[in-house]
Order: sequence, then C-alpha cells, then structure tokens
Amino acid sequence: MRVTAVIVAVALFMQNLDSTVVTTALPAMAKSFGTDPLYMSVAVTSYLISLSVFIPASGWVADRFGARQVFRAAVILFTLGSVFCGLAPNLLALVAARVLQGLGGAMMLPVGRLLLLRSVSRAQMVSAMAWLTMPALLGPVLGPPLGGFIVSVASWRWVFDINVPIGLAGAVAVSLFIPDVREDGRGGHLDVPGIVLSGLAMALLMAGLETVGRGLIPLGWTLAAFAGGGLACLLYGLHARRAENPVLDLSLMRVPTFAVSLLAGSLFRVAVGALPFLLPLMLQLGFGMSPLQSGLVTFTAAAGALLMKLAAQPVLARFGFRAVLVWNGVVSAVTMAACAAFRPDWPVWLMDGVLFVAGFFRSLQFTAYNSIAYGDIPRQRMSAATTLYSTVQQLSLTMGIVAGAASLEVSSWFSGHATPDLSDYAVAFLVVALAALAACPLCARLPRNAGEVLSGHHDQG
Repeated sequence: MRVTAVIVAVALFMQNLDSTVVTTALPAMAKSFGTDPLYMSVAVTSYLISLSVFIPASGWVADRFGARQVFRAAVILFTLGSVFCGLAPNLLALVAARVLQGLGGAMMLPVGRLLLLRSVSRAQMVSAMAWLTMPALLGPVLGPPLGGFIVSVASWRWVFDINVPIGLAGAVAVSLFIPDVREDGRGGHLDVPGIVLSGLAMALLMAGLETVGRGLIPLGWTLAAFAGGGLACLLYGLHARRAENPVLDLSLMRVPTFAVSLLAGSLFRVAVGALPFLLPLMLQLGFGMSPLQSGLVTFTAAAGALLMKLAAQPVLARFGFRAVLVWNGVVSAVTMAACAAFRPDWPVWLMDGVLFVAGFFRSLQFTAYNSIAYGDIPRQRMSAATTLYSTVQQLSLTMGIVAGAASLEVSSWFSGHATPDLSDYAVAFLVVALAALAACPLCARLPRNAGEVLSGHHDQG
C-alpha cells in the first residue's frame, strides 16, 4: 500500500506543484512572447478549464481501460504536455500545450485516488488518504518560491522542464510496482450527453470564476458564463435522473457519509483554496517580503502537514470521525482566523508557529474528509464516487481563490482603500475562516459510529 501511495502522491504532487509554479513565471513568459502580462492568465485558465471538462469522464475511462493503464497514460500525457509547454514559441502554442496537460491532469487525480482505493483494505484507507493530502498541501506552498527561484536563475521554460524526469520516473514506477487491480465497473456505454452537459457546465463555471472581477473580459460575458454554466448544471441534473449510467452519479449523495464529506468538505476547501492566494499577497505586498522570504514563511504549513501523516490514524482511532471532523474543523477555522492578526512587526518564528499548527490541523481535516467519503461506498462504485468527488473538489478549490479575491475587493471598497491594506487582508481571512467553520454543523449530522471500520474507533455511547 505504501509503495502505491507514494507513487500516486508524487505524481499528484507534480501536478499540484506545476499549477502554482506557473503563476510566478507568467511575467517572464509575457516578456519572452512580447505579450501583455494581462493576457498571460489564459495560460492558467486554459489548464483549469481543460482539467474541469475532462474530469467527469475519468471514471468511465478507468472502468473501460483499467485504472493502472489510464493512470500511467495520464502521467505520460501530463509530461508530454510539459515538454510542449517548455518548447512553446508563442502564447497560442502554450495554451494548446496547457490543454494537453489538463487532459493528463484530469485523469491523474481521480484515477490515482481510485487506483489507491482499489489497492487497500478499508482498515488501511485512513493511512492511504494521509499520503494523498500531501500533494494538495505541499504544492501551493512550495510552488511560488520555487517558481521565483527558477525564473531568477534560469529560463522560465525550466518551470515545465522539471516535470519531465519526475513524469518519466513515475510512468516506469507505475509499470513496475503498482498491481493491475480491476473491479467490475459500471459497464454500459459512455454517457455522451452527460459528458457534454457536465463538461459544458464545468467549463463555463470555471471560466466565470477565473474572470469575474479581473477585467479580462467584459462583465456581461462573465455573467453569461455563469448563467450558461448554471443552465447546463440544471439540464445535467434532469438528464442524470433518467440515464442508466450517468457520468456523474448524483445518486451517491444518498450515502450519508459521502454526502456530508462532499458538502462539508467543499466548504472547507473553499476556505483552504483562498489561503495560498491571500498569504503570499499579504506577506509580499503588505509586509514587503520578497517572494523567497514569503515562501520560507508559508513553507512551515507544509511541515505541519507532514507531521500529521503520523498522527492521523491514532487520532481517528481515539476520537472517531464525527468528533474529529467537528472539533478539528473548529480548530482549523480558528487557525485560519489567526492569520488575520499577523502584522509586519511580528517575529517570523511566531508566524511560522501559527502556520505550522494550521498546516497540521488542516491536513488532518483533509485526511478525515477524504477517507470517510469512501467508507460506505461499494467497491464497484468507487470509480463513480472518485469522479464526482474530484469534480466538485476542483470547483470548490477554484471558488476559494475567488472568495479570497472578492473579500479583499469588497473590504477595500467599503474602507475606501485604492489597494488592500492590512485591515482588508484581516477581513478576508475572517471570511474564509467562517466558511470553514460553517462546515462543522454538517459534520455533526454524522452518526457517532461513522467510519468505525476505517478508524478502528468504537463508540461506547
């Protein structure tokens, strides 16, 4: 299990790191292409939209061709896309390469998770999911300082080239060390209408979220994207009720543990998704730190997340999923709110300490959400569950960035600041902390013995 978990986690870390490293290199890319930096955001948006469009098809593809084969192909596709990104002569070629990367990334997350779930017993699930929290937490923390370092000492093209040896080693490792574990899938034909509607919904919603308030396109176009995405969601919901094998199986929401994890976990991810956006901005623009200094401060959250991997199983065995998700959720929200108190005259070690504790508790919360989601899912429906979960997860993390940016903008407008000051950042941190706190009452609806097979905790009440 550990070998499989490490291989999958490293591949997902590569994907998450790439997503954040690229943003730091955008000004250098714009200069190289002779393009206005404002338009370079399309390099990020095209990847996210591609990711969102193709994720819903991942479960059917894994069932049809085998999870190991699809995961290996996804790693190769992502690596090939990275090569083309590094060779891109202009912005159009870069966007095309990023779409190819998005196709690989769309298969890596849900299929990698599926591959791991099919390789472990339910008793090993918490430990396995602890590994999978690492990429989501480490990538956004390491990405900005690494991107800044690469652009400072070498060409921006190395931002993509560093993926090549990792991807090639990963593809070989999948072939050598991961067993080809298969389950009877959903069967049937590919839900083409569902693919079209879900892909359209995700593409339009992601386009709206990526452009709202940024002046990249007229506001009317952004609102039209939201309206079109909402309509596509409604049409998909009607379609899914009649389809025999819908590409996104909404009937999984009848499983209480899955539904709570998806809904409460989405609120929590909205909050967590805002932090990699807000913290570097505050440290660099508000405190005057360099990108490298900022990265060294935020890195301590990753250290806390790594320590959690050792504690997740014992903590869940001692207290159970419901208690951990409720009370650890409260602590996680408090540590997010604590960032609102950061000031330039704070000693670095004190900020490091707060972020270390915050990283630990956030990582434990992620592990609990990711584990309990699949605790009551039959093995033959795992691919459907990972597909739906990954689709909503991608949307909620992007909404986090929008929530953080919107909180800054609204606070600045009310306070009359031309640019956000420290009080506006404080408001934004408090807003996202409230989003994380709002997930706790949903978790309290879990039964006391929820996930006891996974955690080993047996409630005596």
